[in-house]
Amino acid sequence: MRRWKIALGAAVAVGAVSVASVHLLNPGYLGGGTAGAAPAPAAFVMPVPVVNVVKKTLPIYLDYAARVESIRSITLQARVPGYLQEQTAADGSDVKQGDLLYRIAPDDYQAALDQAKAQVQRDAATLDYAKSNLGRGTDLAKAGYLDKDSFDQRTSNLRTAQAALAVDQAAVRTAELNLGYAEIKAPFNGRIGRNQASVGTLVSVAGTVLNTLVQLDPIYVTFNPSETDLVQIEQAKAAGPIAVDVLLPGDTVPSQKGELTFIDNTIDHSTGTITARATIGNAKFTLLPGQYVRVRLHVKEQPNTLMVPQVALGSSQLGKYLYVIGKGNTVDQKLVSLGPTDGDLISVTSGISENDQVITGNLQKIGPGMPVSPLPQPKPAS
Repeated sequence: MRRWKIALGAAVAVGAVSVASVHLLNPGYLGGGTAGAAPAPAAFVMPVPVVNVVKKTLPIYLDYAARVESIRSITLQARVPGYLQEQTAADGSDVKQGDLLYRIAPDDYQAALDQAKAQVQRDAATLDYAKSNLGRGTDLAKAGYLDKDSFDQRTSNLRTAQAALAVDQAAVRTAELNLGYAEIKAPFNGRIGRNQASVGTLVSVAGTVLNTLVQLDPIYVTFNPSETDLVQIEQAKAAGPIAVDVLLPGDTVPSQKGELTFIDNTIDHSTGTITARATIGNAKFTLLPGQYVRVRLHVKEQPNTLMVPQVALGSSQLGKYLYVIGKGNTVDQKLVSLGPTDGDLISVTSGISENDQVITGNLQKIGPGMPVSPLPQPKPAS
């Protein structure tokens, strides 16, 4: 019994020492005092980047899929028969108007020209003799030494010589043309394709195809606006030339520019579209016939348009929305209606005002009514 009392007394003493130690370290412990107590940590406020709404004049475009077409595309054929002697322009060459592309063996045509020229010389000599003979006959007829029949014969000989010379001069021109046709030259600037007649081939006028030549600069881009878009296009056309941008697949920046130059006169009743065409400068030959591209028609300017970065947009079951800075630096959610885009910006037709500050970052970490710390960002490029 004495041992139990001694052990209990020792435990009570140890407990008293422990309480005294805690009290010394934290005077408020068990004592209810507040002096020297640590302040509660402040609530975390999410920092968010914000930008001002951009107000600008927005160019309005109509966008279409399109196909590139050559303005001129021809099949190269010979105008005279003969053996193909030479191909002077390599396959796929870019050539200028008048450049020599093919040559047919010219020997036969040169010989024909030489023969025609020799015949002209003979006819010229015959004509000179007929003229002098008629001159002498005139003097003799006046003196009464030449009868009328003989004089008429000399006149007829002169006319025959003149006619023969004219025929042979025409033969010379024909021979010169045939000799010229032995050289096939480019009728316009363009690019030739793959050769289809080897050197040594007997070329006929009946239709031996040598190659093809297409014009690449300028070039056509053809597309099919809907009949509903046609109203806007006609209105824009009435105000002046319509500029057309061409975008290659995957590009966001136009590679070439041109002008709308043709709208067909009939709407396709099966598709509700009409054929239209733009003429595009293609000095670097970036566009090739048959290529698929996109075109944008600049139909008007829309002033005082409110624009925001596309990255600021959110989406819910109610539609598209933006987070903006509300009263007391809290998040305010605004449902918006959207219009055309312009680069990284998108137009807002309703839902925001020009003075709103739009939140562009940390959108997944905030919600309506949440306090935030706005971090102004540079004005979006307009």
